[in-house]
Amino acid sequence: MTIATDQSRTYGYDDLPRLMGLMTGDEKHGPAATSTLDVLWVLYDRVLRVAPDRRDDPARDRFLLSKGHGPMAYYAVLAAKGFLPVEWLPGFGSYDSPLGHHPDRVLVPGAEIGSGSLGHGLPIAVGTALGLRAQGRLDPAVWVLIGDAELDEGSNHEAIAFAGPAGLDRLHTVVIDNSSASHALPGGIAARFEAAGWSAVTVDGRDHEALYGAFSAPHPGRPHVVVARVEPKNA
Repeated sequence: MTIATDQSRTYGYDDLPRLMGLMTGDEKHGPAATSTLDVLWVLYDRVLRVAPDRRDDPARDRFLLSKGHGPMAYYAVLAAKGFLPVEWLPGFGSYDSPLGHHPDRVLVPGAEIGSGSLGHGLPIAVGTALGLRAQGRLDPAVWVLIGDAELDEGSNHEAIAFAGPAGLDRLHTVVIDNSSASHALPGGIAARFEAAGWSAVTVDGRDHEALYGAFSAPHPGRPHVVVARVEPKNA
């Protein structure tokens, strides 16, 4: 396990609640913030080939946060891994803070896209994977984190339907399932992706070893989705 240094000290998973607690602004999406915490940590700690000193490296993996509502967990993980100063966290949501209620790629170090509008992250990830393929960059992985409610949006289903037949095997999607979707999917979320030719795994979204196993599962020739189930939004 790797733990990055931010200034003069190191931060691990157990520090994340305290780092999130530094953000005391007007936060209206608490479940969205906490539901992503374990997925984000496992990705940044054990999976993604990214680092503060290679944010612009063309060979880096790309992580796109589509579930941009309530980004406190995202900011906490980025701070723990040294992408942004911990000192920024208390200013979260204030007028002059770079840490807004939705991440801004121009202001937040390490953010690949501006996010928060439902249904746009997965289509952007498909375009990113296609663009890397067109450039002959076949090694970088593209990861996108979406919420189950985003699957109410038709743009995501168009992206799902395209990515499978296109064989975008460097594309990875993580769906946080906290039972907040308005329209149930017959057979469950994973079945929708599998019907379009994706590799799919459903796991406990709080179990780090299960998440890592699902994230690292082989899926030759196919895009891959991990459905991470967490406690219901209104539990």
